[in-house]
Amino acid sequence: MRQPFSRALFCAGAATLALAGCGGSSTPSSSGAGAQTGTSDPDLSGPAASLTGAGSTFDQPFFTRAFYDYNQKDSGVTITYASIGSGGGIAQFQAQTVDFGASDVPMKASEIAAAKGGTVLQVPVALGGEAISYNLAGVAGGLHLTGTVLAQIYLGQIKKWNDPAIMSLNPGIILPSQAITVIHRSDGSGTSYIFTNYLSTVSPPWSSGPGTGKTVNWPVGLGGKGNEGVAGLVKQVAGSIGYVELAYALQNNFTFAAIQNAAGQWVQPTLATVAADAAQKPAVSSTDFSIVNEKGSTSYPISGYSWVLVYEKQTDTTKGTALVKVLDWLTHAGQADAQAVDYVPLPANIQQLARTTLQQIVDSAGTQLLK
Repeated sequence: MRQPFSRALFCAGAATLALAGCGGSSTPSSSGAGAQTGTSDPDLSGPAASLTGAGSTFDQPFFTRAFYDYNQKDSGVTITYASIGSGGGIAQFQAQTVDFGASDVPMKASEIAAAKGGTVLQVPVALGGEAISYNLAGVAGGLHLTGTVLAQIYLGQIKKWNDPAIMSLNPGIILPSQAITVIHRSDGSGTSYIFTNYLSTVSPPWSSGPGTGKTVNWPVGLGGKGNEGVAGLVKQVAGSIGYVELAYALQNNFTFAAIQNAAGQWVQPTLATVAADAAQKPAVSSTDFSIVNEKGSTSYPISGYSWVLVYEKQTDTTKGTALVKVLDWLTHAGQADAQAVDYVPLPANIQQLARTTLQQIVDSAGTQLLK
């Protein structure tokens, strides 16, 4: 008898998921509005196949839930996903050791050129926010941080919680004279890309210093592998601060800061505020994908899409057919699972962008695999 899905399954942050279930050159740009999820049932008529993927830890809670849901539908497709970080996922995808990769930042031209399987397609699959979580005794919530102050913390210029720059933003909070322990990713990470992209947007010293990237030279702090590793360190280290995907922050009952957005409002990460940020830039593509610090009074500024990486030409028709059916379901009906584990369902136009991209996938004979 099948057991119901347990939130503890993804909170544990297992590195590899092996679940039975039914099932990016640049993708075209898409525009529009809306945030409805697809409602069609997965196509279980596809062939049985075993698929492997690797990459983003940002996606791991969503993938765990969605692949489990597929499992309940008695498909003949088995999906194994290794949550190893976007950098690792891109490397394995380039080497063709997995059927798909996952990254919170699309592959750049030089990375695509190194891919051994030919033309790359990049499919938007998830939308989420990054919470600035902290572990500070006596401060159970209500902390306010600007992007400028957050950059100064990560640059090592603000070293204590009662620094005047933090105190001036939080007049109603008693902040201790305690050292700040900065937590960041130690691996190549799309989550880090989104975070450092935000810091580069709001802080010229950060932009001209560490800059934006999946990996940067962190001036200070401790490194954790994956969102799971950062979340674990924040939970363990008193006085720490770290950036984690919203699902990890909520499921670990973290406290997290309200961030001042581009409109000057204090906003916490929620499904609604991440959706508001994304709505300000409805047209995205794999070459124009950043949605950090968008305008709008309710926009949460540290938000971003995650992408699945696939090859346009699938040399194995059976596996290729299973793959496109999985991904089409994941980006439509499967978005209900995204919402269930604290991601924002893809807006309707982005779901259509995903389908349009998947319809470019062909087998060795040039036959379109998703009609």
